[in-house]
Formats: sequence, C-alpha cells, structure tokens
Amino acid sequence: MTQEATKLKLGISIGDLNGIGCEVALKTFEDSRMLDFCTPVIFASTKTISFQKTALQMDVNYHGVQQAADVLEGKINIVNIWKDTPPIEFGQPSRESGAYAIKSLKAAVEALKNREIDVLVTAPINKNNIQAEDFNFPGHTDFLARELEGESLMFMVTDNLKIGLLTDHVAVKDVAALITPELVRKKVAIVMKSLMMDFGIRKPRIALLGINPHSGDNGVIGKEDDEVLKPVIRKMQDEGLLVFGPYPADSFFGSGTHKGFDAVLAAYHDQGLIPFKTLAFGKGVNYTAGLSRVRTSPDHGTAYEIAGKGKADHSSFKEAVFTALQIYRNREEYLELTANPLQKQKRKR
Repeated sequence: MTQEATKLKLGISIGDLNGIGCEVALKTFEDSRMLDFCTPVIFASTKTISFQKTALQMDVNYHGVQQAADVLEGKINIVNIWKDTPPIEFGQPSRESGAYAIKSLKAAVEALKNREIDVLVTAPINKNNIQAEDFNFPGHTDFLARELEGESLMFMVTDNLKIGLLTDHVAVKDVAALITPELVRKKVAIVMKSLMMDFGIRKPRIALLGINPHSGDNGVIGKEDDEVLKPVIRKMQDEGLLVFGPYPADSFFGSGTHKGFDAVLAAYHDQGLIPFKTLAFGKGVNYTAGLSRVRTSPDHGTAYEIAGKGKADHSSFKEAVFTALQIYRNREEYLELTANPLQKQKRKR
C-alpha cells in the first residue's frame, strides 16, 4: 500500500501520569471519527491506559502492541513500553510520574527518528519532576533539539496568530545578554522557513517585539533595542527580508498591530506566551519549528488541580493533532514543489 493510501501514524507521548495528559489524549480519540484522519500510537502500557480509562469513566477501545511497527490502522494503538504498573495519584507530582513521562517521550522520539511514526504530539510534562541524571533538559523543546536534526524554536500557533521566542526557558535576568544579532538572525531564519514550508506562506512578514519597555525609549530604558535589535533589523531589511520592529510589547497586541504580520518574535517567554494564551487559550498549539520531524503539543500544562476529575478540555490537544497532520502534509507538498525545479520546468515544455 502506498504512503498516500495509508493514514499518517500519529505518535503520542503520554506526559505526566498524575496530570491531564492521558485524559485529553483519550478524549480526543474517544470520538471514533478522529480515526478517519490518522492512526494514533500512544507510548505507555495497556495497564496504565486501562486504569486511566476506568478512573475517568471513558468509553475507549484500544489495541496493544509491543512495538510501533506493529500498529493497526483504524485502531487506537498502545505501545507497551513498560510492564510494571506505575502508581497513579492524580494531582500529585512525583518523581515516579516524571520518570514514566520521560520513558514515554524517549520511546516516542525514537520511533519518530526511525520513521515508525510520522508525527509526534506530546502531552504535558512537569519540568521539575522530569529532572534526572539521564534527562536534564528544561522541557520538550531542548530535548528534541538534541535528538532531531535542525535548529529548534518554540512556535505558538493558531490559524491567525503565530508567536515565536528569541529566548524560551531562561531566567528573565539573563534574557538581554543572550539576545545577540546572530541569535536574532538565526531565529528569524527559522521562522521564515517554517512559515513557508510548514504553513504555506510565500512572503512572510515578521514583527520583532522590543526587549525593554517601550523598546527602550531611545535608550532611556535600556540600550539593547537600539544597539542590538534596530541595527540587525535594518540589515535584514536591506537584504530584502520583510522583518520589522522593534515594537513596544505593551500595546502591540491590544492595538491589533499583530494582525498585519504572519508571525511575531518575542524577546522572552512571558512576553510572547501571555498574549498568546490570553488571545488563543484552548485553541493554541505549541509547535517546535526548525526540526527535521514534526512535533506539536497543547498550549497548557499538567493541570494537576483538575486531574482525574474528568473536567479537562481536550480542545488544544485536538488542535495539536490536526496541526501536526497539516504541517506534515504542507512539508511534503513544499518539498515536492521545490525539488529539482529545473527538471520540472523541462517537463512542462
């Protein structure tokens, strides 16, 4: 059977077992119509999924396999990557729940690298309890950057709003020193390529937000905007790139200025994610741009406060599924259109 005739295999790392990751994943595929779009492959164990299903009183059927290569189309597939029964205490972060989250993530990423799955959606993890001798990353993005080819960038996306970050999981006190002309150029290049390849935008327009309040007020509130951002933006414009800014962050979204751009690059984590989650919470997707493979995630965390109560909204996880599938297809089309252009022109004559 050809690639076109088969549904894409969508891998799912299960996230923190004591959070809402399993719930939002199962709720997404509790609707059997979702199986018309892809073949879900959850990396956990049938025992763990059975416990979650019973505790959450969900009507979900699944098929257990020992490896991702054995999944069945038209089924929710559970790859058994552990045989024991991990303790699950909803709402209680623990070293055990973090360790199993990482087991799931590592197995899913390995399957992604080996092309046993086509795309990956990661359920939320807790950045504290995942830390271990063999896993000392602040989150998914940094781990994926090591495991997959390319330069990673946290890209929060909806159909109408896309926000990337110059710096992500770093302390605010370190932000200004980390933002250099080289970093700005690298991040702009990743966003440009992603907008063209992953989202089908031919001539992307990108806005950069200022580092300091009011973009420094001409040096009165910090000199980084004048000394770092403005010169590199001018140079990129001279090269024909549609890059603009720096814009004062406090009024940028409230005034609707963001609507004139295909993407926005924020200087640091909260500068970008606060407006994104305010405008798009529940509909947004965390996409790791710049890598050789496609990974998305919902725009929320483990939500321990509602874990195990059946109250979790799976809208963002569902959006992450559809976004991953669409990006995969957009990439396939982009690669086809840009491969051997001279040969294609000859065939058209």
